[in-house]
Amino acid sequence: MTQGTVYGVGLGPGSQDLMSVRADRLIRGATHVAYFRKKGRCGHARTIVEGMIPPGAIELPMEYPVTTEIPFDDPRYNELLAAFYERSVAQLIEMAEAGCDVVVLCEGDPFFYGSFMHLYTRLLNRVPVSVVPGITGMSAAWTATDQPITWGDDILTVLMATLPEEALAERIAQTDALVVMKIGRNLAKLRRALVHAGREGEAWLIEYAAMSQQRVLPLSEVGESVPYFSIVLIHGHGRRP
Repeated sequence: MTQGTVYGVGLGPGSQDLMSVRADRLIRGATHVAYFRKKGRCGHARTIVEGMIPPGAIELPMEYPVTTEIPFDDPRYNELLAAFYERSVAQLIEMAEAGCDVVVLCEGDPFFYGSFMHLYTRLLNRVPVSVVPGITGMSAAWTATDQPITWGDDILTVLMATLPEEALAERIAQTDALVVMKIGRNLAKLRRALVHAGREGEAWLIEYAAMSQQRVLPLSEVGESVPYFSIVLIHGHGRRP
């Protein structure tokens, strides 16, 4: 029997009309669809494709055993997630070995800080795997500001707000243009790092980029908390004609 293929399909930033033609085709023709979600939730990826999955398609929700309940540097965090990814991979392999193609829904781009990467490295050389790229959330975020993010020789740095404050401040001070993700509970720390780098006044916050709830405002006007789907930007001002 010919093995099926596991497709990691990038959905883009959250709007169906920003998906690629290939992603749209694979989802609308899928017989088996897998996606990540937090326990008790529908899952953002699944919400994005509402109305696109064919009737009768088999769905495989992959529920994270932990998200923010314990710190990511706690040894239990990696242990729980590693076991979760192994279980998920076993299910996907079982489907592929039965000759079924499986579409794994991935927010943004599958190879850019996505959970699918942890499946991909475990699936390689075991079953066929194919990745469909998607527009990243950060691309949608800087487009929402109506300003280019980089010019000429500008250096763009992408940071996770989970980094130590000192490391954040150092990187922010060194770069021309900036993207900061995974803000959540790290907003206060990120603000202090921006102040230390002398760049707080340049920062913008984009919530729900390319989604119906999209909001763009200077970081200085933001309250004490932000939604999960938030990105902080600093635009570059480099060489231009």
